[in-house]
Amino acid sequence: MTSLLPTPGRTRDEGAAATGATPGATTPSGSGSWTASVPRPLTLVALLAGALAAATTLTVCLALGVLGWFLVDSGAHGTPGDGLRTAATAWLVAHGSAVTVQGSLVTLVPLGLTALAAWTTWRAAVRSGELLAGHGPDADRLGDGERDWTVPLASVLFSAGYVAVAVVTVVLAATPEAGPSTGRAVLGALALSLVVGAPGLAVGSGRAALWASQLPPAVPAAVAACGRLLVAVAVASVLTVLAAVVLAFDDVVNVFSRLHTGTGEAVALLVVCLAVLPNAAAYASSWLLGPGFAVGTQTLVSPGLVVVGPLPLFPLAGAVPAGGDPTPWSAAALGVLPLVAVWAVARTLRRHPTARWDEGAMRGCAAGLLAGLALGVLAWLAGGAVGPGRMTEIGPAPFAVLLHAVPSLGLGGLLGGVLATWRHRRATV
Repeated sequence: MTSLLPTPGRTRDEGAAATGATPGATTPSGSGSWTASVPRPLTLVALLAGALAAATTLTVCLALGVLGWFLVDSGAHGTPGDGLRTAATAWLVAHGSAVTVQGSLVTLVPLGLTALAAWTTWRAAVRSGELLAGHGPDADRLGDGERDWTVPLASVLFSAGYVAVAVVTVVLAATPEAGPSTGRAVLGALALSLVVGAPGLAVGSGRAALWASQLPPAVPAAVAACGRLLVAVAVASVLTVLAAVVLAFDDVVNVFSRLHTGTGEAVALLVVCLAVLPNAAAYASSWLLGPGFAVGTQTLVSPGLVVVGPLPLFPLAGAVPAGGDPTPWSAAALGVLPLVAVWAVARTLRRHPTARWDEGAMRGCAAGLLAGLALGVLAWLAGGAVGPGRMTEIGPAPFAVLLHAVPSLGLGGLLGGVLATWRHRRATV
């Protein structure tokens, strides 16, 4: 991949002797002088990158925690340390750590914070992968059959640094009133750092491009279409949430009035709403698919049936439709995501054209199936408990979402693949 060059200050013949090159050979740059190319230490770079990725989002949460403590009654209650511990606990909960608050178990993951942590982890992994590109065997040694362990080893070290920050945070944030789960925090941090960090290291180090070039053309096409489909589903789901908030705006405002919030408390509450907005989008996608979601035990909010009880005093809960017969246009919502799948897949596969009907259909169908599986996982991550009693069940049923998403998006993707193939064949005639 790269060639080792001697350090500056050596003569050309001395440098050639040190590297085993032919004396008097020209340098790769053609400038007539040697340039240094010393690989960064893999262990140090990967460990620090993982720790910094975790510490970055943790620092953001801590800053927001102190700001929130000050906004609530101008800091009249508690101390800045309380705000820091609350923020650290929220960071742990974003990594899947259940927390016990006054005897009640809270397992709901604020996916907004999780998305922020994932984005920071990706950026840190890509950057560290660029620094580690010079490690591992070069093309000749790879041709001789030598294994390249750069990305796997760096992924393990990256995860170790990330998990170490999570463990320290658990120790410092634990209090008798709120105790985070150490095991779940470690598993969540490990899963995030591996699922996001390992691909980032592969992309940054150039290995991903090398591996992708060896795959059949249908695989990158299906993955690209799946990614665009998921983005389109996310946009449609967020727009559904915003439409529900607008239609029930009086109820949302009533929540603020019943809480008697001042300006500072209202701002802090809006930040919390943003942290769980991806959760609400996941609930909306489940509603658009048909299964709906629960807002407490023995409840259901779906296009065909709405059964709700007393709701918590939370702004987004005011957007939940009241119980009773669904509106006539609710049934039309079931056709939104299949149409989104047709559009997203057809538009993406224009960049990966094929003239064969079977290949186009296969690429589109595979994209839809992968997106359906992803929505099932998202539904599993988005639900949980937020308190005792009825509030132990919030969110969609993951298996029901999976059963609806796979055929719905799979069929939409298949039609999108056929449409893209038809347009390509028509353009090439």
